[in-house]
Amino acid sequence: MNKTAFAIFAHPDDIELVAAGTLLLLKRAGWDVHYMNLSCGNLGSMTCSAAETAQTRRIESQNAAQILGATWHPSLAHDLDIYYERGLLRRLAAVVREVRPQIVLTHSPVDYMEDHVNTARLATTAVFGRGMPNFATDPPLPHVAGQVTLYHAQPHLNRDPLGKMVQPELFVDVTEVMSRKREALAAHISQKSWLDQTQGMDSYLQTMSDLMREVGRMSGVFPFAEGWRRHLYAGFCGPDSDPLSETLGGLVSVNPAYA
Repeated sequence: MNKTAFAIFAHPDDIELVAAGTLLLLKRAGWDVHYMNLSCGNLGSMTCSAAETAQTRRIESQNAAQILGATWHPSLAHDLDIYYERGLLRRLAAVVREVRPQIVLTHSPVDYMEDHVNTARLATTAVFGRGMPNFATDPPLPHVAGQVTLYHAQPHLNRDPLGKMVQPELFVDVTEVMSRKREALAAHISQKSWLDQTQGMDSYLQTMSDLMREVGRMSGVFPFAEGWRRHLYAGFCGPDSDPLSETLGGLVSVNPAYA
């Protein structure tokens, strides 16, 4: 069976901002990689209707997934409508059972907005319930055995909601794949003016590079890095399970504070 990694994030462009480099490196190492935004991104415009925006962002996310060499999965919700509730959980859990990942990448459990936090919660519970025969998914799919290691990305701007810097457990050197990561983020061209007007990101491409450089400085080793923290293993995998480090080897550095 092929090794599979599944990125589950809230909005189109979230994967490209904090996780695309890691996906590219896993792809290069022979893993199947999958790409999913829980929300269709329908509110991400100051000028277009929600329906038009959702359609534009669907195309952009499909283009980005193609650049990353990832299998794209359709969204299940709308912006600001990602809630930790049974219906959405059952639908996401069905996708997890279908994909059968050994690695799941998702948002930080603490982040600046609730769409991100709720996506992390939903992904965590969907993975946890993958092996429970009595947990019903929508559509119904049989439970799936096997270990899954869950990794949480850096929060937006590398800080928690109160502005405190968050230190990753693992640093992944994405220096060699920064150009492709940047290309995938650039596929979300509709977001340039939106992010500038709403979040002060004058150039979202430059902001991404600056944030990866900041994580690289935290590592003390890599010029550009993506940061990850492992979810507690209980119910997911073995206590020492770390397929990201095992696969990427010297491209991963461990934060001494977690050693």
